[in-house]
Parts: sequence; C-alpha cells; structure tokens
Amino acid sequence: MVDVDASNVSINFIPNDFVKQCKRVLKVAKKPDRKEFFDFSKVTALGIVIIGIIGFVITLFCQIIGL
Repeated sequence: MVDVDASNVSINFIPNDFVKQCKRVLKVAKKPDRKEFFDFSKVTALGIVIIGIIGFVITLFCQIIGL
C-alpha cells in the first residue's frame, strides 16, 4: 500500500489503485480442482466441528459448576 498524505489524495486515486490491485489478484488466482476443493471443505468442516465441541464442553462445564 502507498503511504500518502490524506490532504493530497484526489477522489479518483484510491478507487483506481484498488481496481489495479483487484485485477492483479484475479490474474494470479486460479480455480481449485475437485480434489483441492474437497480437501479444503473437509478441513473447514473439521474446524467447525472442533469449535462446536469446544463450545459444548464449555457450556456443559458452566452448567455443572452453576455459572
């Protein structure tokens, strides 16, 4: 990101810079293949399950000790 003084920034400077950065990211990005997508989905689901279990254990613990 470019360090600039806010008083010297024109209205068009920030959107144009943002559009250039978006175009650069889209040129580099690629669509995942089927295996990569399913691996990513499995890891995401596992993370959601782990967070759910942690939340359940904390809730159960709080109910047992009476908080």
